[in-house]
Amino acid sequence: QLQLVESGGGLVQPGGSLRLSCSGSGKNTLDYYAIGWFRQAPGKEREGVSCISGSDGNTYYADSVKGRFTISRDNAKNTVTLQIDSLKTEDTAVYYCAAPSGQTYYYCPGLTWDQYSYRGQGTQVTVSS
Repeated sequence: QLQLVESGGGLVQPGGSLRLSCSGSGKNTLDYYAIGWFRQAPGKEREGVSCISGSDGNTYYADSVKGRFTISRDNAKNTVTLQIDSLKTEDTAVYYCAAPSGQTYYYCPGLTWDQYSYRGQGTQVTVSS
C-alpha cells in the first residue's frame, strides 16, 4: 500500500513562496503514480488544486491556482513538489497529496478527492502578515 508524506508547510507572508513536497514513505515509491494535491481551508470543502500524471508527466491545475502553482516530479528522489508563488491569505489551508489506485493509477483521474485512494496526512500552510 502506498504511503504518502507531505512536508514544507509553514507560515509565510502574503506575496511569498513555499515549496511543498510529497514523498513515498519507507519502501513506497511514487514512480508512475499520478499524484494530486488538494487543500482544505477552515470551514470549507476540500479543493483539488493540481495533479501530475505518472505516465507522461502531464500537469493539471484548478483555475483558481493557474499561474501561481507549479507541480513537478523527480522520480529519482521519489518526490512530487508543489511550488506556490505569490501566496495569498486565501491560500491558507491544510495541503494534502494523494494518489489513485487501480489499473489506471498513472493517470490523473481529475481533481476530486474521492478519486484518490492513497492520501497523506497533510501539511499546514498559513499565509499571514
